[in-house]
Amino acid sequence: MGGRKYPLYFAFPALAVFLVFFITPTVIGFYYSFTDWNINADVITFTGLDNYRTLFQEPRLLTAFKNTLIFAAAVTVFQNVLGLGLALILNEALKARNFLRMIFFMPYVISPIVIGYIFRAIYHPSNGIINQLLHTVGLGGMAQDWLNDPKFALFSVIITDLWRVTGFSMVVYLAGLQFISRDLIESSSIDGAHYWQRFRYIVFPLLASSLTVNVLLAMINSMKIFEMVMVLTDGGPGYTTEVFFTYIRNMFSTGQFGYATAVNLMLFVLVTIVGVPVLMGLKKREMEY
Repeated sequence: MGGRKYPLYFAFPALAVFLVFFITPTVIGFYYSFTDWNINADVITFTGLDNYRTLFQEPRLLTAFKNTLIFAAAVTVFQNVLGLGLALILNEALKARNFLRMIFFMPYVISPIVIGYIFRAIYHPSNGIINQLLHTVGLGGMAQDWLNDPKFALFSVIITDLWRVTGFSMVVYLAGLQFISRDLIESSSIDGAHYWQRFRYIVFPLLASSLTVNVLLAMINSMKIFEMVMVLTDGGPGYTTEVFFTYIRNMFSTGQFGYATAVNLMLFVLVTIVGVPVLMGLKKREMEY
């Protein structure tokens, strides 16, 4: 049964769906990124690299590029640190660990749009829970307009997304921890290794495959962030929280379809440029036992 091979044509339906719904739109989009396709054009004209030259000279896109990288780096790092910490704690024999696992994972299954509206209420400058709590404990001077102050807006969006996605990383790390032999841990304890040594030399190296999955997914998903930013700040104040997809949405909404398609393809290239080296680097440190 294990060595049984199936005919290649069994894969044809899946390949056909992939061809129709992914490859074909991508190829068509690639062509239109070299045109002046816009809402006022009666005829679509091939313009070569004009859209790509324009996007490299657009200051607003450079701001979106910077914000996207800051957001992706912060979310990827802290999502993994917090997710790993929670997994290590909830892998211990705690009475309420199943309940706590559910509580921490629950935000991940809620729509980002719903979470965005909830946190808009939490961040409200006068009625929000955060500012009211600060006033209650005598720290009213620290109260801020968290979403409309350029110094705090991107930070607030990052915190909100971390609250949503950390539970997913926790689950992946918990799955990895389940595969680590208890005998191996107990043997190292008998040999005198304390907790930090066991984590550094045994647990963390054996979590390499979980780390690869978590880092890669966190990085790709955070570079494609859209709904959370749209609901919380819509790229503002000014363009201080503008990211690639809010910029692309705005270009499409103004009818610059060819240019917006070019920007979208640039995001695809950027994700590939960042993702492939990260994947190769993380795969090298994976090990089996």
